[in-house]
Amino acid sequence: MNPVLARNVYLVKEHVGMFKAANNFDVLDPATGTPLLLCREPNLGMFTKLLRFTDWKRYTPFEIQIQLPDGRSIITIKRGVSLFVSKVEVFDEQNQKIGGFKQKFFSIGGAFSVLDANDQKLCDLKGKWTSWEFKFLSGTAELATVTKKWSGLGKELFTSADNYVLQISEDVPPNQPVRQLILAAVMCIDMVLKE
Repeated sequence: MNPVLARNVYLVKEHVGMFKAANNFDVLDPATGTPLLLCREPNLGMFTKLLRFTDWKRYTPFEIQIQLPDGRSIITIKRGVSLFVSKVEVFDEQNQKIGGFKQKFFSIGGAFSVLDANDQKLCDLKGKWTSWEFKFLSGTAELATVTKKWSGLGKELFTSADNYVLQISEDVPPNQPVRQLILAAVMCIDMVLKE
């Protein structure tokens, strides 16, 4: 696993765009603003692009590449067409499946299960319906939190760009694959639950 995934705090910044089909994010060091990772949707087909500007956006497939600044891919997130609940798969840099997410059908505030490579539940991601805050919970243990960071009135009103802070608990060991899944899940919160 790449050492950049051993950090405990990340700032996830969505690219600003009024008319954009692809979802692109930069993952930054919150203290310095240094880019750590780039999250891009490079293989977006024309038909999918067109649907992204309609109410069908939430059902479209996606493939997100999480890359180092030098362009090397370390995580790939894939989802096919989704009608009712999303099932997302996550792959490592060798294109081996490391896990995924399964959206819960009825949830207030949004939720999905975080699964390992054998579809066994590792933890749950649960959101609050009153705010933009999500927690990764394994039983009663909190593995990580994701909160939306205010980006200013003009940006909030006139664009669809969001900023998030991901805080991973120090109790999660640096080499645990669940770290890759937690980081990947932040991209899926926006695309699966909030679109």
